[in-house]
Amino acid sequence: MAEAEFHWTVPADHPAFAGHFPGRPIVPGVVLLDCAIRFAEEMLGRPGLNWQVGNAKFFSPVGPEETLTFSLAQKPSGAIAFTVRGAGREVAAGSLTPPAP
Repeated sequence: MAEAEFHWTVPADHPAFAGHFPGRPIVPGVVLLDCAIRFAEEMLGRPGLNWQVGNAKFFSPVGPEETLTFSLAQKPSGAIAFTVRGAGREVAAGSLTPPAP
């Protein structure tokens, strides 16, 4: 089963900050999910899949220029478990399910 770790620094000018939230920019959860999906596809070498989010929990807000670590591990079922950490804290966790081959 595959395992991998990826790092991403949130760009200060990320377009999601325009409306989320004025005066206190916070990375939307969907952006973290998008990153997890991109990293899962990179880990598996299979881009462009139609993923399903099995579950996702968001524990701590993320701001501009924060560096995050995405840890991914493929389960025997083919699902990808992921955790996201930043600045010594857990930010998010969940699982992704790829489509059947």
